[in-house]
Amino acid sequence: MSVKVKICGVRTPAIVEEAADAGADFVGLVLFAKSPRHIELEEARVLAAVARGRIGTVAVMVDPEDDLVDGVLAMVGPDFLQLHGSETPERVAAIKARTGLPVMKAIPVADAADLADAGDYAASADYILFDAKPTQDARLPGGNGLPFDWQVLAGLAPPFALSGGLTPDNVGEAIRLTGASLVDVSSGVERAVGEKDARLVRSFIEAAKAAVPQRRAKAS
Repeated sequence: MSVKVKICGVRTPAIVEEAADAGADFVGLVLFAKSPRHIELEEARVLAAVARGRIGTVAVMVDPEDDLVDGVLAMVGPDFLQLHGSETPERVAAIKARTGLPVMKAIPVADAADLADAGDYAASADYILFDAKPTQDARLPGGNGLPFDWQVLAGLAPPFALSGGLTPDNVGEAIRLTGASLVDVSSGVERAVGEKDARLVRSFIEAAKAAVPQRRAKAS
């Protein structure tokens, strides 16, 4: 089975359609006002309607209040929620119970010591997304185009998701080294901040789907 692919921060129906046609599994709808990829609930509703039946949708939020969670559930109807802030395991569990939706929790990683936090979410999150830890002066918790040392994930048992500095040129190597079950890209398929490039989107998906993790290659 090939690795799943999520194209995050989509803002136009054309890119949703391109991602679906190229074989991606999810598109991410960012609902975080500080992000250059932020969209309003009504925009997210329209994009989710385009995606429905063709590709999964992930609503990406950062430390959301219940009002936003309820609005996303009512207006957008996503397939998945992604929590990309400092949500505690208890808060993740509460949001999952409130919505009845599967939840992906982002864990910022700079080195192997940061992986310890992931275990705290085992009971509440359906997927752990390992993303590069932002620099101290970063304005955003994700989507910064920063990689981290993928070798720290090499011994980790899947399923888990990988993000941070991925591009069409390096995603194959990232999958081979880590064994990630899902890869998540945003800035790595953009021509400018917040503007997805259809050619890069397709190239990324093709490279990810063609990659085989090292551990799987050795077993075959």
